Amino acid sequence: MSHRSLESLISKHWHHLPSEEVLDLMGTSDQTGLDQFEIESRQESFGPNLLTQKKGRGPIVRFLLQFHQPLVYILLAAGVVTGLVAEWVDAGVILGVVLVNAVIGFMQESKAVRAIEALARSMTTEATLLRGGVVQQVNSSELVPGDIVLLQSGDKVPADMRLLSVKELRVDESVLTGESLPVSKKAEVLAHDTVLAERKNMAYASTLVTYGQAKGVVVAIGDATEMGRISQLLSDVESLETPLTRRIAAFSRVLLISILVLGCATFAAGMLHGEAIIDVFMAAVALTVGSIPEGLPAAVTIILAVGVSRMAKRRAIIRRLPTVETLGSTTVICSDKTGTLTENQMTVREILAGSAKYLISGSGYDPDGSIERAEAAGEDSNSSAALRECLRAGLLCNDSRLIQDEAGRWAIQGDPTEGALIVSARKYGLNEAKERQQNPRIDVIPFESEHQYMATLHRPPNGDSPVVYLKGSLESLLDRCENTLDHEGHIVSLDLDLVRRHVEEMGWQGMRVLAFARKAWPDSGEPLTHDGVASGLTFLGLQGMIDPPRREAMAAVKACQQAGITVKMITGDHALTAVSIAGDIGILGLQSRLPRRDNVVTGQDMSLMSDEKLTDVASETNVFARVTPEQKLRLVKALQSRGEVVAMTGDGVNDAPALKQADIGVAMGMAGTEVSKEAADMILTDDNFASIEAAVEEGRCVFDNLVKFIVWALPTNLGQGLVILTAVFAGITLPILPVQSLWINMTTAGALGLMLAFEPRESGVMQRPPRNPQGPLLSGELLGRMLLMGLLLMAAAYGLFEWKEYNGATAVQARTVAVNTFAVISTLYLLNCRSLERSYWSIGLLSNRWIPLGVLFMALLQLAFTYLPFMNRLFHSEPIGLESWGAIGAVAILAHFVVGLEKFIARRLFGVNRVVHGDDSPEEEGLEHEGSETREASA
Repeated sequence: MSHRSLESLISKHWHHLPSEEVLDLMGTSDQTGLDQFEIESRQESFGPNLLTQKKGRGPIVRFLLQFHQPLVYILLAAGVVTGLVAEWVDAGVILGVVLVNAVIGFMQESKAVRAIEALARSMTTEATLLRGGVVQQVNSSELVPGDIVLLQSGDKVPADMRLLSVKELRVDESVLTGESLPVSKKAEVLAHDTVLAERKNMAYASTLVTYGQAKGVVVAIGDATEMGRISQLLSDVESLETPLTRRIAAFSRVLLISILVLGCATFAAGMLHGEAIIDVFMAAVALTVGSIPEGLPAAVTIILAVGVSRMAKRRAIIRRLPTVETLGSTTVICSDKTGTLTENQMTVREILAGSAKYLISGSGYDPDGSIERAEAAGEDSNSSAALRECLRAGLLCNDSRLIQDEAGRWAIQGDPTEGALIVSARKYGLNEAKERQQNPRIDVIPFESEHQYMATLHRPPNGDSPVVYLKGSLESLLDRCENTLDHEGHIVSLDLDLVRRHVEEMGWQGMRVLAFARKAWPDSGEPLTHDGVASGLTFLGLQGMIDPPRREAMAAVKACQQAGITVKMITGDHALTAVSIAGDIGILGLQSRLPRRDNVVTGQDMSLMSDEKLTDVASETNVFARVTPEQKLRLVKALQSRGEVVAMTGDGVNDAPALKQADIGVAMGMAGTEVSKEAADMILTDDNFASIEAAVEEGRCVFDNLVKFIVWALPTNLGQGLVILTAVFAGITLPILPVQSLWINMTTAGALGLMLAFEPRESGVMQRPPRNPQGPLLSGELLGRMLLMGLLLMAAAYGLFEWKEYNGATAVQARTVAVNTFAVISTLYLLNCRSLERSYWSIGLLSNRWIPLGVLFMALLQLAFTYLPFMNRLFHSEPIGLESWGAIGAVAILAHFVVGLEKFIARRLFGVNRVVHGDDSPEEEGLEHEGSETREASA
């Protein structure tokens, strides 16, 4: 068989073919494997068993592209114009900000490359092969299709394999499928349409063997493996713009066009008045410099950086600055189940023994908890002999161990299901070491997938005949049972209907149910056999277990829903289990908590849906089960096509493509793989879903503070532009020079505006709905407020400039008054911008301790600008008298009152949401606003 034909077989449905046909197609033998010549030939043809990296743009191109955005154009223009007026220090600062932002963006651009490299490292391991009839150890990168691989407990599967023979093999596939429990494997042929998570005759690269042994033939290596397909998904996913970058980009384009139009209009008006071309040019430069918000990019960076620092204290590590604001825009959180919403620790919740149901408290592997009878709360469960025997069976028919580390954390060595049985017995008071010592094991029938049970033979301490304890599926044990135990431990008839009814109830709750039985064994040294336990068993009971939800996740989901954020569960686990957990946590909302078909969509359902149909289903459904990595990606894209801002949480390799596609990917820091961390925008250091809610709260605060800065800063630029534009069209002396415009912009932004970055969260931030992702950066009401403030600044500065010249002052003194007018009015306006709808009295004058420091610093700078001789020479200013300061103070107080009155009227007419976010539905005001309305009008 040629390698070309072999390559065409790689995508076959190997799980649907008999093992003999697979070996024949792959041209190999399960007895000898491939010979050395064939191995070398296939290595040359197929290459190494590694993931290849997709070639992207070179580093130089990626770095230059960091400058390709409107906001950077504005900054570059500001730097050039500032250089033209010979202010080299200011030009250097502006261009330095551009360079720093470019470097940060360039460093973050390599995120996808690092994710794929981490994925490739995760696949590298040692493998045990059968080659030329000899068993040998080789590096997994040397594997080729057709190699015969031997697996045993603790091995990492080196490539995708069709299993040929299996002995009690269990494989942890959570890294690939999200399945919370190890999967029992078998070698028999499966149906053609069997989904990935249920292909029990296949073993996939990078999964982990937890128990047993197997032999398999390699059918796919490198990029052709399921893990390789995830790598390709990572390469194909394009990095998305965040809501912040989209809005800033749109805002910057409008600002850029407006400034250029006004600059050209200023130049044309000056020429029409017959002024000298150099004077007209300087006027246009002054307008351009005054209108460009040089402090905006630095403010955006600092505000986001402050948000990053606050989130780190709340156990959320941000990998990209814009992620901070994106959290505040989030409308949907798609969460993985296992380990994210749940403990990832199997826990027995219910027991049926002696015809009675018992409820078990506690969570995870911590043995702290109790067992109480459901029908008689408070009854002493220790009096039930049936319950004791059921728990003893689970404890003795068990190969796992419960251990406690130095930090006091409980863990399981072995199978998680068996670990849950040890913990439930501990809660009753049974100690595994003592029980195993008193009831030593004589013989065992290990668990095998074809028999679905395990049996152990023990010698009791009282010299009675040996006893066989069995555990397994209900189907494998119930038909073998002839009787059962009652509450006192007496043998009674078995009520089959009662048992099946309880199994059905546990199943509807998403529990995994195990049955337990025992049988007296002859004291003749007869070995334990399958035939010996085929009948005559005494049924001991059922234990139902589940991976329980995190308590803090329940509160976090509720908080997110109150904030208008939809939480969806996307998992590789079973549908019933997923819906049950979703009901407990509250993800189903007003839907029935029962796991009905219309409450959950499976991966098999999704595979039959068109993209248009999936878009509708994704919006209407909150639980998705048995989902593959490609389908997780489809879901995220479907939600984004509806305009949703999607956060995706996860910890496995299977989550990485969706994490990268989402507007914000959230990885688990403790349990997460390196692949998921590299693909994510944010990492939770405590793996706690509740930390996402805290991060969303901080993200909303960040956006609020960013809007506050813009609403405060742009009126100053607008006012300067209007002052200069009015002077040019009127043909009079410029009230403000270009270098003075730079002084106003840089000092007010640095000394005053950046103090808004430290503004604390306002109350009720998590009680309002998310912002419209498609909405503008600023609402119409805020734009109106900015225009009003710009007109007030223009009128005050222009009016005082004319007043000073009319009273005989020099143009230099009049300009000094105009500059100080901008500074003082901007200082009082800053207080109004601390809250966009309430007065600063109601939020506390000293709630932001940086504000008084900023005001003091601004005052010192203006005094230096006005009275220090060297500053007078640099900025063309002169000292002014008390009457000038009095006039400046009067017009500043008047402007402050007008803006406070506008804020009060806007809130009364439109409500908080529309004023701040452009939401047409007014928000009902809280009691905390009452009593402050009179002060607002005067503030």
